[in-house]
Amino acid sequence: MSKTDDSATRKPVRVWVDGCFDMMHYGHANALRQAKAMGDVLVVGVHSDAEIAKNKGPTVMREQERYDAVAACKWVDQVVPNAPYNTTVEILKEYDIDFCVHGDDITTMADGTDCYQAVKDAGLYRECKRTQGVSTTELVGRMLLMTRDHHRRGESSIANVNAQELGSFSASLSGAKHRTTISHCLPTSKRIVQFSEGREPKEGDRVVYVDGTFDLFHIGHIEFLKRAKALGDFLIVGVHDDQTVNAIKGSNFPLMNLHERALSVLACRYVDEVIIGAPYSVTEDILSKEYHVHTVAHGNTSTDPDLDGKDPYQLAKERGVYTEIENPNSTITTNGIIERIIQNRVMFEQRQRRKNAKAELESQKEEEEKKKKAKATQA
Repeated sequence: MSKTDDSATRKPVRVWVDGCFDMMHYGHANALRQAKAMGDVLVVGVHSDAEIAKNKGPTVMREQERYDAVAACKWVDQVVPNAPYNTTVEILKEYDIDFCVHGDDITTMADGTDCYQAVKDAGLYRECKRTQGVSTTELVGRMLLMTRDHHRRGESSIANVNAQELGSFSASLSGAKHRTTISHCLPTSKRIVQFSEGREPKEGDRVVYVDGTFDLFHIGHIEFLKRAKALGDFLIVGVHDDQTVNAIKGSNFPLMNLHERALSVLACRYVDEVIIGAPYSVTEDILSKEYHVHTVAHGNTSTDPDLDGKDPYQLAKERGVYTEIENPNSTITTNGIIERIIQNRVMFEQRQRRKNAKAELESQKEEEEKKKKAKATQA
């Protein structure tokens, strides 16, 4: 029997991942990508606000916002709301799961016990590599401190993009071998990294282009991209570089650097291609050099002019390809997230202290577990 025949007849491997997924970022997405690669169907349990508050502290994003953000990740097949904080063999059996996957760090309950001890003991546990350098706690810290340490003025953030990491994100779900690399396809702008799933628009496909900062990628962005994708067949998203965003928006924006923002956008199931470091104004190159763009879309909110004072969508409007997307009033915005943190500064500062203390305990447990594994290997 061929491998193709075998994959068509065998039972699909069902993988379980659970977590808070607060302020869903590319570290979360990378864990889900790795977990999906271990099986066929990825089921993601998301904890309730009440469970997280009891074991970890208050969340920034509300329960439904977190459920929706996880559901929009392109590697997720099913979301289980209100999943237990303590992962049990029973919950895996209920959803016909073959094994559970978690990062190579320990997560503890409020009483200090390992959340995954039961499934570890049952042989139903596997690990994926934790993504270093990003966490919800760290992002909340940026907003509390209001610093610019996450992006440096005067140097291109594109130069700091890890091409190997981008390659794993650009892998096609269908197994295509295309990988995104650093390119100069738009030489009039800064160095551009194009980042795709490995597929091109089919003949007759309508190509849609949108652009933006996509800072603290959230459900408002997701809903916008979903509506943009509905305007055509192939959605390209331009993500502006740190220096341009900071020059136009001021303060310490963007809170996430170009690398972080681009990966978050690319993980969204509605996005087909990403231009990293796209020019703030829509140019001729954007409209026709790489792809023939049929529609340029933007939300029906005010648009900051480019640094030269011009409308960034002027060319698209002159060509008759510009359209506006209705933004639902119920969705959160980046400023709205920052306001949640600032208005509840004392509560989130306490959360940070509690999280840091918990992290120390979990680090100690990780060291103990590594020593146990080392002794078992020697034996």
